[in-house]
Amino acid sequence: QVQLVESGGGLVQPGGSLSLSCAASGSIRRINDMGWYRQAPGKQRELVATITDSGNTNYADSAKGRFTISRDNAKNTVYLQMNSLKPEDTAVYYCNAKAMESGSWLYTMVRGQGTQVTVSS
Repeated sequence: QVQLVESGGGLVQPGGSLSLSCAASGSIRRINDMGWYRQAPGKQRELVATITDSGNTNYADSAKGRFTISRDNAKNTVYLQMNSLKPEDTAVYYCNAKAMESGSWLYTMVRGQGTQVTVSS
């Protein structure tokens, strides 16, 4: 089974920066797309950014120019560098991965437990 563990959340002032990381572990054959989503209180979960195993990225309009997604395939880890943070970025940030377990030829979507990001003065 593949597990995802996020880290790096916390409290930051508006205009500040925060870096999130998400490491996949378990019986991994291959990981395809990885991404970050977020959910604010009372709102639906929304896409933040995704990255393919070849490094192609996609960002939500709200993240363009401020956030950068990257990954280390050797470490099965995806990162999210967030700059110029705004109060509206406050949410629980979840990591997702399209993963293939050892012994299987099927991809499944795996999600982490989430990490809280709070932007407030």
